[in-house]
Amino acid sequence: MKKQPRLREFYGKEVLPRMQQEFQYPNVMAVPKLTKVTINMGMGEAKSEIKLLDEAVETLTTLSGQRAAVRRARKSISNFKLRE
Repeated sequence: MKKQPRLREFYGKEVLPRMQQEFQYPNVMAVPKLTKVTINMGMGEAKSEIKLLDEAVETLTTLSGQRAAVRRARKSISNFKLRE
């Protein structure tokens, strides 16, 4: 059996009934739903210090409960001093 994520479980058991009662939704299906939660962190300083990137990945992993995926720049942008 697959375990449900904490946020979805909390939303289903606590938030959904409270919102239905507070806003007088006639049906549970009328209550707005969370479809996706996205967490982002810009790490401009990480290009010079790799250790900062490792700490940021660890922090995001702790916050979200999932392994953070590192994405590097696809293009070089001189105004932002950004290199691929």
